[in-house]
Amino acid sequence: MQSSREVNCSRLRNFTVKDLTVDKLCLIEVPDNASLADALNAMWLGAGGSMIVESDKETGTAKKQYIGMVTMLDVVAHIAGEEEEKGLDKKMADPVSCIIGHCPEGRSVWSLNPSTSIMDCMEILSKGIHRVLVPLDSNVKKTSGPELVESASAYTMLTQMDLVSFFLDQSIHLQAILSRTVTDLSAVNDNVLAITSQARVKDAVKCMNMAMLNAVPIVEASSDEEDHTQLVDGKNRRVVGTFSASDLKGCHLATLRSWLPLNALEFAEKIPRTPLFASAPKRELVTCHVTSTLAQVIRMATTKRVHRVWVVDKNDGLQGLVSLTDIIAAVRAAISAS
Repeated sequence: MQSSREVNCSRLRNFTVKDLTVDKLCLIEVPDNASLADALNAMWLGAGGSMIVESDKETGTAKKQYIGMVTMLDVVAHIAGEEEEKGLDKKMADPVSCIIGHCPEGRSVWSLNPSTSIMDCMEILSKGIHRVLVPLDSNVKKTSGPELVESASAYTMLTQMDLVSFFLDQSIHLQAILSRTVTDLSAVNDNVLAITSQARVKDAVKCMNMAMLNAVPIVEASSDEEDHTQLVDGKNRRVVGTFSASDLKGCHLATLRSWLPLNALEFAEKIPRTPLFASAPKRELVTCHVTSTLAQVIRMATTKRVHRVWVVDKNDGLQGLVSLTDIIAAVRAAISAS
């Protein structure tokens, strides 16, 4: 006879990707010859990212061949690149296709059929893939799993945040898992790279791009002799903030230009006081403890719209992190074991 835990978890297997995307908007597309400024404007309009559609080399007309996805880390990494003499305005005039490759994930376009099971979706998003495309008018009606991105005329985007929010919505079925601690579920990543409070925004972006990180904790600088241009081991160091490339979304060019020379902590403190972000909730340092339950951590992440929660001790010393990838992997493993 199955336990109540097994029965509850088995109900989740009936959900598909389509159930998670019913209210999602169509993803914004930009041609590969559009300027970076145009792509950034599209992102300001509310897209979490923009798909780049390649143009036919002979006719110049757009054809449905997606060559990548643009994120704020791509944009900021390009702006903070080595070609300082080029100037910000000229960099923003570059074709958006030239920034593909700054962030490796932008080169990989993952797509899932709407009929894909939640378990299969969880497997992909537990491997560090942050977002997948879902066709709005799939031509492969009865096939589950990945499909070619050219097989539909329009797509929406399913993110790790969507899936983790789904876990909370289905908490009645996942109570046996969500009530366990992040330590018990092996959801804590002990290795955390950080930047110091004296690191400049420009240097932080370069380091994050090289390490393929979208956000890092800001820890107290230990001394003036410390190299503030590099990532440091954050273990046991006091966390004072978070630096995330997505925080730059919506910045006007003049604002972006003035913020690049700031240190990361100054940047983090400026965001809530900037008129552009006046309607946004006050930024808080989002932390948990090794004894926090998975439900508590998920609520923190979804409420504050962060993709990682720093694990600290009673003195705010950094002990690790719980990312959305870690959460999805832990839930999937627990369901599979039930």
